[in-house]
Amino acid sequence: MSLRSHLEELSVKHRTLEAQISEAMQHPSVDTVELTKLKRRKLQLKDEMQRIEQQLSSH
Repeated sequence: MSLRSHLEELSVKHRTLEAQISEAMQHPSVDTVELTKLKRRKLQLKDEMQRIEQQLSSH
């Protein structure tokens, strides 16, 4: 898999998590532990996307 296609895949996952977090926050009985896990995973994806973007820009 090329770096660009991997970056696109991560971007899709990031947007999906963003939507899930947004939806979860709309519910009054939101599971804060699950919400924290989603936010942490979203941040990990963002960090990985930034690393890939740096690799692409250095080539």
